[in-house]
Amino acid sequence: MQVKNIVEDLVWHNLDPVLDSHPHACRCKRCRADIAACALNRLKPRYVVSHKGEVIVKAEYLAPQFQLDIITALAEAVKLVSQSPHHE
Repeated sequence: MQVKNIVEDLVWHNLDPVLDSHPHACRCKRCRADIAACALNRLKPRYVVSHKGEVIVKAEYLAPQFQLDIITALAEAVKLVSQSPHHE
């Protein structure tokens, strides 16, 4: 297994539900990538190298604070990218 940041998977998994609560936000590929990158820069990475490590980190995601941190970072990123999108 390669080194993997599980938080990246969780950010992408939660991106659409957060965008659903922000109907004004652009959903193009560039804006989605910018939102994910911005959110990931605000979150502590959780790197794993094994399936067991992946399961442990994903189990930690069940903690309400971990979920809230990801959703909050995404919501702030949506606002930031919506104010200054990098496309025409």
